[in-house]
Amino acid sequence: MERVRDVSELPKAHLHLHFTGSMRPATLLELADKYGVRLPEALTDALTGGEPPKLRATDERGWFRFQRLYDSARSCLREPEDIQRLVKEAAEEDVKDGSGWLEIQVDPTSYAPRLGGLIPALEVILDAVETASRDTGLGMRVLVAANRMKHPLDARTLARLAVRYADRGIVGFGLSNDERRGMARDFDRAFHIAREGGLLSAPHGGELTGPSSVRDCLDDLDANRIGHGVRAAEDPRLLKRLADKGVTCEVCPASNVALGVYEKPEDVPLRTLYEAGVPMALGADDPLLFGSRLAAQYDIARHHHAFTDEELAELARQSVRASAAPGDVKTKLLAGVDDWLA
Repeated sequence: MERVRDVSELPKAHLHLHFTGSMRPATLLELADKYGVRLPEALTDALTGGEPPKLRATDERGWFRFQRLYDSARSCLREPEDIQRLVKEAAEEDVKDGSGWLEIQVDPTSYAPRLGGLIPALEVILDAVETASRDTGLGMRVLVAANRMKHPLDARTLARLAVRYADRGIVGFGLSNDERRGMARDFDRAFHIAREGGLLSAPHGGELTGPSSVRDCLDDLDANRIGHGVRAAEDPRLLKRLADKGVTCEVCPASNVALGVYEKPEDVPLRTLYEAGVPMALGADDPLLFGSRLAAQYDIARHHHAFTDEELAELARQSVRASAAPGDVKTKLLAGVDDWLA
């Protein structure tokens, strides 16, 4: 019988992990108790019961509920030591799952009111990432993300700040939140600033809306990577375009099912993307709310989509190639993938 290799030992890069959503459930409960924050009952029940909350964000009401849970968790991050704890624990979880490189995504404006302003908040985050990387041995960088729900001028401010701190560990610029709000083209100037400053363009698209949002990310934001991008599977011409351009989709299978984008794990079009030659980087998105971390996404590919170990290894390679990791780090991780197969 062929040996089943442990996906947590497969070297890989993690390119789609949101800051607050990376928190351990126990940490959130401790911080909520520390600051006297009353979490929504649905979230508390889920965290104490070990099951993710029941979510469905394919309509406006469902998305609002998801954001309410997320915002309540974010409100428990109030001091620099809370940020340091979150980042270190996120790094530790990634190391356990075989990640050798993590690009964590954050909108620092969300933390600025409690951390003394936008610049102090970003510096606290970058210091925490530097420390966690040193302490855990995990290569770790930051992707600053603007919010579609806010004015495009705010995004330009963030883009300039991200470029200013590129030498402190910022490698990319993103665009998150409900893609049914805020057209991609409204944020084209911010992404131009980021690209001119040497940052990767990695906006969300093709999750809650269809292939058109992926095309908008390519046409208006010159995306190097697409956050999610799974709805591109509905358009064969778009799949070919992604494959030809080598644009990586940061696919988060557990998240897609938890938010109701697809009904079942086997409905996520991993096979369609893979066989079309579209590069993928599997990600956990928000494990705090979706209940599974990085290695579990590879398990989904194995158990629900019949990915062989050779194909899982290729997914890991694709994640490494799409990352902003230095050449020597990529070389080491890719060699580790070959060793995992050997």
